[in-house]
Amino acid sequence: MFASYPVQLAALFAVGILAGFINTVAGGGSFLTLPLLIFMGLPASVANGTNRLAILLQSVAGMGKFHSSGVFPWRFALVVSVPAVAGALLGAHWAVGMGDEAFKRWLALFMVVMTFVSLYKPKGRLAPATNGYSPRRWLAILASFFVIGLYGGFIQAGVGFLLLAGMAFTDSDLVRGNAVKVFVVFLFTLFAMGIFIANHKVDYGLGVVLGLGSAIGAWVGARASVKGGSLFIRRFVMAMMVLFAVKLLWG
Repeated sequence: MFASYPVQLAALFAVGILAGFINTVAGGGSFLTLPLLIFMGLPASVANGTNRLAILLQSVAGMGKFHSSGVFPWRFALVVSVPAVAGALLGAHWAVGMGDEAFKRWLALFMVVMTFVSLYKPKGRLAPATNGYSPRRWLAILASFFVIGLYGGFIQAGVGFLLLAGMAFTDSDLVRGNAVKVFVVFLFTLFAMGIFIANHKVDYGLGVVLGLGSAIGAWVGARASVKGGSLFIRRFVMAMMVLFAVKLLWG
């Protein structure tokens, strides 16, 4: 796809900046970076593992920001992380054992599905529970985070959309919901990445370049005053998801 390795690194770094920014203001940046790693020549399973390095760097920066703002619900985040990590471990095992062509087809399918999921826009405060959660509600919360972790361990891309949708079972506003999302993503990505590392599915050089770019993009996105531009970015990501899905399916 690129003429030389330095050009590959420059392109990857630039797309990392864009993806980090998108993940901050809209979500779905990994739907750009994961296909790019594949198009650069990495086996699909290695691209899947390599992309996790960038996610970890973004998550660390995000946790620091939310913690310093005093909006981090640590207790709730830790509780829902348990089923999410369990699901992610299963999803990662599934991913590393799958053939590259099969994984590309699954990725293309999920890219199309997540294009529609990304249209979901929760309100500022979701389903308030004034007297705590009932056992049935806790079961729904824990089950939803297990499924989300399963998906995150398998592909990761777009999991932020699912996590915000999963927060519909809670009484969190979007700020606290995003804080939970960042923490859960960091924790289950950390565990899932161990499986990719153990199976030699991580390209550390490309992962660090992508991660540095993503961290810069996240830093810029967190400080940018984005209002009207958010809609354009969301539409841009959706269009790229569809185009990359077509390319993955039909070469």
